[in-house]
Amino acid sequence: MGLVIIVVVAETKKQDRLSKNRINKAEYLLKGNSSCPGCTAMLAIRHILKAAGPDTFALVGACCAVVCEGVYPNTCMAIPTLDTAFACTAAMASGVRAAVRDRGINVIAIAGDGGTVDIGVQALSGAIERNDDFLYVCYDNEAYGNTGMQRSGSTPFGAVTTTTPFGKREDKKDIAAIIGAHNPPYMATACASYPIDLQRKVERALSIEGTKFIHVLAPCPPGWRISTDKAIEVGKLAVKSCSFFLYEMEERKIRMSKPSINAIKKPIPVREYYRVQGRFARMSDEEIEISQQKIDANIAYFREVCDL
Repeated sequence: MGLVIIVVVAETKKQDRLSKNRINKAEYLLKGNSSCPGCTAMLAIRHILKAAGPDTFALVGACCAVVCEGVYPNTCMAIPTLDTAFACTAAMASGVRAAVRDRGINVIAIAGDGGTVDIGVQALSGAIERNDDFLYVCYDNEAYGNTGMQRSGSTPFGAVTTTTPFGKREDKKDIAAIIGAHNPPYMATACASYPIDLQRKVERALSIEGTKFIHVLAPCPPGWRISTDKAIEVGKLAVKSCSFFLYEMEERKIRMSKPSINAIKKPIPVREYYRVQGRFARMSDEEIEISQQKIDANIAYFREVCDL
């Protein structure tokens, strides 16, 4: 991150209103899918497809989203979609792009955190090195949700999963920093709780040639042990506590998104984010303080480089 130049860009209310007015009214993720109540991963995919439009080919890695598409022969996907194995989502996207090159078709690869930060990272790394022209979206529910909420490399410190019953001991992988080190043409982070911000970033990504990457935080009610009606609120708490930053990166220059600019200036304690989630119930006060210190270090870094 030391080579990155930070450029602060605040979005105005007028820009937000304009964004709302031009949201695509068409639906490419149909109702009646088999996602869990309150699933923000499918909410994120809905808005991603709205931004992409009908001329889109989707590849979905082994993850919750594959199951949520529906039971064969039915599907909630209103665009051509190819489901892939865990490790090869990015490789398959490279192949599809080669097949439909110069046809004006958006190629979007979608995978969960397990299929991105762990199992599929090698194919993604290779695609970015070749600069294959597609958008890769990682929706991050911070565990292997499809198989019962086992810990992944993206599971945060202290979180209880079926394979970390007393809380994970390791820190969450910073996949945005890992991908950023590849210097892709475009990279961004987003959260399902901020759909307009997400759509804008998808639109920007699809306007650029080469491999693009968007990391989307997607709160999971059953996995995070939260009420289904609190998923959006919890996502916003992640941003407000600076547990998750929203930004874009082009040519090693970062543009901070408005919600994170506000959060960096006046962050809420991470305890407020943790206390509404059952998965952090086993964390001691000492462990929460350790997490807060790590977050404070990240806040201090962004405050310094952004002059906030």
